[in-house]
Amino acid sequence: MNMSEALSEQKSQKWAISLFTIGVFMAALDNGIISAALTTINESFAVSPSWGSWGITLYTLGLSVSVPIVGKLSDRYGRKKLFLIEVCLFGLGSLLVALSQSFPLFLISRLIQALGGGGIFIIGSSHILATLPKEKQGKALGLLGAMNGMAAVLGPNIGSFLLDWTGSWHWLFLINLPIAVLLVVFGACFIAETKAPEAKRLDMVGIFLLSLSILAVMYGMTNLDGANLLNSLGDPEVYGCIVFGILCLTALISFEKRVEMRGGDPILAYSLLRNHMFQRTLIIGLLSGGLLAAVIFIPSYVEQYLGVPAAKAGYWMTPLALASGIGAWLGGALTDKKGPVKTVILSGIISCAGFALFPLWVTEKWEFVIASVVAGIGFGFLLGAPLNVLVSEAAKTNKGTALGTLSLVRQIGLTLAPTLYAGFITAGFDQIGDEISSRLSDSGHSGTAMQMIPEIDSSDVSSLQEQIERIPVPEVKTAISDAIHASVASGYDHLYAAAAVISLLVIAPISIPAFRRQKR
Repeated sequence: MNMSEALSEQKSQKWAISLFTIGVFMAALDNGIISAALTTINESFAVSPSWGSWGITLYTLGLSVSVPIVGKLSDRYGRKKLFLIEVCLFGLGSLLVALSQSFPLFLISRLIQALGGGGIFIIGSSHILATLPKEKQGKALGLLGAMNGMAAVLGPNIGSFLLDWTGSWHWLFLINLPIAVLLVVFGACFIAETKAPEAKRLDMVGIFLLSLSILAVMYGMTNLDGANLLNSLGDPEVYGCIVFGILCLTALISFEKRVEMRGGDPILAYSLLRNHMFQRTLIIGLLSGGLLAAVIFIPSYVEQYLGVPAAKAGYWMTPLALASGIGAWLGGALTDKKGPVKTVILSGIISCAGFALFPLWVTEKWEFVIASVVAGIGFGFLLGAPLNVLVSEAAKTNKGTALGTLSLVRQIGLTLAPTLYAGFITAGFDQIGDEISSRLSDSGHSGTAMQMIPEIDSSDVSSLQEQIERIPVPEVKTAISDAIHASVASGYDHLYAAAAVISLLVIAPISIPAFRRQKR
């Protein structure tokens, strides 16, 4: 290759990575943006909050189903082609959502959006791993991871800003259209086509079983009740769906084993599932989803614990969002220099320290900023490069399939962990009554002072505090306020202590001696 060809290829790679990065940011931003306008959307369609939440649930399910399938299709038919198709689907879904005149059409449109947005990160990662030399893959993957992480946590902020600015939730989705058009035009011109060396018959039965398994398990998980976790496990809609999903997964693995033995092209390679490095990386991916889920509770934490007004609570995610982006970029650079194993270990240590600061140290806003920056940098390391490099090395040629499976497992962790975390918060609020009685008794006041406060509602602590301010007896007012604050602190302390433990668990699978020997 002469000098001009090398420069031309380098320019093409920069264009491709830039376009993939914008696409990843656009797709990842969407679920966070809608959360800021969920109440407004529910009111416009006159649906209850429980029905309205399906706008997020269906998007999550669509992402989970599409990610591993698009990964396989991109290996087979070409990553550029699938990228353009995915962006077109996402743009079409965005347009249909914005134009929806009924709630069923809104939900169908959200599903189309998810089917389009789910594969963009996987396609971009596969392209990087297939075209860049190994010493440059980490930084590029870190950039994609940075955009993925920053979009997820900045989404509520951007959604709130757009809603305030335009006054209409429709613009949250219309803004995607010009971005999608530009991505298609420039992608068609500047992204080089890449695909796996061989193309075999598409595994339609495997795709069906995988989709059915994911839908069943994810639907069962979304019906879990964090406040009554054990009781909700007895709900047929929970255990029935999860058991059915596991049976489908068992049938899938058995079927894929036979497909692979016949020399076919399974949607989920049985030999890949048996790979110890791949298995342990998937465990880390599941745990990393749990760390990302802890971020969801930052707005309620700063509102209920630090006293930030509800209208401004979402903006306090900004330090963590920026830190996670920096962490993803640093993780990519470190992966290139020191390897993915050391990067993951360092990530676990830093994120553990950051999340542990919340229960052990944070009482003021400036302390919160420091803790969230440390935690953001820590789990940001995991967002892009190290895990993608590990699974791609395990997969050899089936990079799209491996990356899709990793993304699916991370999404499961992101779906399951909030149920656990919500249980901690609910447990904290459940002890408010006992805490108030104890503090009133210690202050020498009768338990009848309990009648001075309204019914406790964990979703409206700020309103509760306003009513407590009107209590005429200063000692009673102070005792009740302190009791509520202590109970709120207890719930969130357990939540972020659990996140710190998960951070340490991230280190365990990758620290196994046999695994580390394999990576030397």
